[in-house]
Amino acid sequence: MPQIPGTDLTVSALCLGGNVFGWTADEATSAALLDRFADATPSTEAPFVDTAESYGKGRSEEILGAWMAARGARDRVVVATKASPLDKEHPLSAAAIRTAAEGSLRRLRTDRIDLYYAHYDDGTTPLEETLQAFDELVQAGKVRYVAASNYSATRLTEALDTSERLGLTRYAALQPHYNLMERPAYEAELRDVVAERGLGVLPYYALARGLLTGKYRAGEPVDSPRAKGAAVYVGERGDRVLAALQEVAQAHGVPGAAVALRWLADQPTVVAPIASGRSVEQLADLLPMQDLVLTDDERQLLTDASS
Repeated sequence: MPQIPGTDLTVSALCLGGNVFGWTADEATSAALLDRFADATPSTEAPFVDTAESYGKGRSEEILGAWMAARGARDRVVVATKASPLDKEHPLSAAAIRTAAEGSLRRLRTDRIDLYYAHYDDGTTPLEETLQAFDELVQAGKVRYVAASNYSATRLTEALDTSERLGLTRYAALQPHYNLMERPAYEAELRDVVAERGLGVLPYYALARGLLTGKYRAGEPVDSPRAKGAAVYVGERGDRVLAALQEVAQAHGVPGAAVALRWLADQPTVVAPIASGRSVEQLADLLPMQDLVLTDDERQLLTDASS
């Protein structure tokens, strides 16, 4: 059972990305995705859903909130959302964080956020002010735990040191850009900080903007809003990784996307990768990762192919 270190949040092995809610998935499709995801989550775990105030300018949170209210599911779901930059001059100032949190609580139709992120670092606001504002939300019971997204190793260390020095709630988790195609930025420095300080990692773009699903290949146009993003990975290295994924996937009788997610979930410090689908069929390709067990040789094959 995956658990975010230093918290009582026991979560699903896959974190469902809510970035598609209200974007590539309308409200009815989003509700179907959430239903399928909740049904596929073992009873010993909580369906883990990740959103942000910036996703659809709040629409993603609204859809998730409406679904939880309609299903009476709030107490079962672990909800993560983020205080996002949007058009704010100082997005992590105390005033901005308070306003963002109240807006998210309203849209989510809930009285507390389980995991609340600083979506991006804010160099215009002192860390002391940001962390004090997060601590106040925790003390008020509006947020259970706080986390960082898109922080550098240096800034993450500074934030953790500041929290400890001032006796404030510290970041429990980090959400970095990390997957089979994007390894150095996380593995070079951030991983050591996270391991030493006992944080949990919840990587986004876990499928490399869709490349690791296997549907994006050189010379094969795909009708998808993610195609342009995935195109940066198409080439010799991408083909090598896809070939390794296909080999392992065939051995287990599962989609390659599930193998890519399992490799990521098996990496040191990773609690649960974040991935999304714009249809129930796409989501179905991801869900086998929850029960998939890779051998050491299979993990090494994928690691070598992506190096």
